Order: sequence, then structure tokens, then C-alpha cells
Amino acid sequence: MDLKEYFESKKGLGVLSTADESGRVNTAVYSRPHVMSDTEIAFIMADRKSHDNVTKNPYAAFLFKEEGAGYAGKRLALTKTKEEDDQELISSLRRKDYADVYSTDRKRYLVYFSVDEVMPLVGTAE
Repeated sequence: MDLKEYFESKKGLGVLSTADESGRVNTAVYSRPHVMSDTEIAFIMADRKSHDNVTKNPYAAFLFKEEGAGYAGKRLALTKTKEEDDQELISSLRRKDYADVYSTDRKRYLVYFSVDEVMPLVGTAE
């Protein structure tokens, strides 16, 4: 199953881990990524800690635990490749309206990552 099909067909909990230039780690709950191609995903990011970290250190990890499936899921090793701030594009990609959680006037970024490795949630081999 390719990543696009996987993330379109599964629901669950996602956690993005980033680190600043000194290695201080941050984790944040994130929705499923937008799969742009077989080797590239993107996240919509607010101008907060995770975004600040990937501007200083391009490496990140994403953990996704499938809903109701025990320990099924994926871990992705990522490297930031680019970002853009086209608010119309970002609005068109949003799957939900989070107006009750985030201020709608806060700037958002579409941050692209190359997928360096895909691993199961538990273990080392796919």
C-alpha cells in the first residue's frame, strides 16, 4: 500500500517530532500528512514551535498510530525540503475547520518533507 492510499484510508493519531539547532526535542499532535508524491509529504504548520524547529533543523519524525488497531501504524523519517505560505492553497488542503482551536488570522505554512524511511509503528522491518 502506498502512502497516499494508506493515509487516505486510515484514521488515527499522529505525532510530529522536531528538534531545534541544539537538539532540544519538541513533539506535537498533527493530523495525517498530505501526500504529494511517493517520496514527499506536507504538513500545514502554524508559526509555532514545530515550524520554528524545522527552519533551524530540517530533520523530523512522524509517528502515526491507527485508530482501533492495537499497535498498527507507521513511523516516517523526514527531511524538510521547502515551504510556502500561499494561504489560499493551504485553505484548500485543510480537511477540517479548527477555528475553535486556532486563530484564523494566524499565518500558516505548507511545509514539505522528503520521506527518507518508512517503518512500522513497532519493530524495524516493513
